[in-house]
Amino acid sequence: MADLIGAIWRKSTRSNSNSNCVEVAGNLARETGLVLVRDSKNPSGAILSFSHADWEAFVGSVKDGRFDL
Repeated sequence: MADLIGAIWRKSTRSNSNSNCVEVAGNLARETGLVLVRDSKNPSGAILSFSHADWEAFVGSVKDGRFDL
């Protein structure tokens, strides 16, 4: 796993304190090639890592409405 020192975690502005949300740290992608994702309610828990290309493809699919019900 990448060195997490310097990871800047951010949560959607649409989240509030009662939401089950994820936090994303993408600022290390240039150095490590990874975008990191964790549960905002358990920041010391498991961290998922995605390649920058896979993360961009996922975000693009969300924006295109591919996951809308």
